[in-house]
This record gives sequence, structure tokens and C-alpha cells, in this order.
Amino acid sequence: QVQLVESGGGLVQAGGSLRLSCAASGRTFSSNAMGWFRQAPGKEREFVSAISWDGGNIYYADSVKGRFTISRDNAKNTVYLQMNSLKPEDTAVYYCAADRAHYYSYYLSPDVDEYDYWGQGTQVTVSS
Repeated sequence: QVQLVESGGGLVQAGGSLRLSCAASGRTFSSNAMGWFRQAPGKEREFVSAISWDGGNIYYADSVKGRFTISRDNAKNTVYLQMNSLKPEDTAVYYCAADRAHYYSYYLSPDVDEYDYWGQGTQVTVSS
């Protein structure tokens, strides 16, 4: 059974930092792109960042560019999201996702529908 499990969320003051982790089990995703999305209450799930299988291509939403950094450790089957200079508008449930369809590709999509596996999410709350 494939599972993606996020961790590292919590409550932080504006300007603070958090590091999210997403550990995969049940299969390896070392040859697939991985992404982070978030969903605030009453809003649609939105793209945050994505990383290609080897980290050679990275894509950020404009809203987080320069503040968030995505990385991966294929030996650990884990993807990370370092979030700095957090703002109240970053408050959301953060989900990691895996793209099953593209192998050893540098194609990255911001589209929710292009990701096949999802974690259960981790809450990030930024207080002002």
C-alpha cells in the first residue's frame, strides 16, 4: 500500500520558519516528480512547489518564491519543504503528492489532477 505521510506542521509566528517532511512508503518515488500543495479553509487546493526526480528542475508558486525551498532525499524516499519568512496567509493544510505518470522526467505540473498519490496533510498555522 502506497502511503505519503507529512510531518512538521505546527503553529508559528509571522516571520518564523517550519520544515515539512513527506515520507513515502509502499513504493519508491525516486524516479518521479513530487509536489507540495496547500488548502486554506474555504479555498481550493493550490500548488506550492514541485521537484523533478533528481532535483534538477524545481517550480515554485509566485506566492512562495524566495521564501520556500523544496528538496528531496531519494535514499530516504522523502521530500522536504523548508518554509521561511512565513506569513499569516500561508496558513493552510499542506499536502505532498506524487506524480506516477512521468518517469525520469523534468516535467513539473501545478495541476492537482496530474498527481496520483496524496498524503493526509499537515496543518500550518501562522499567527500575526
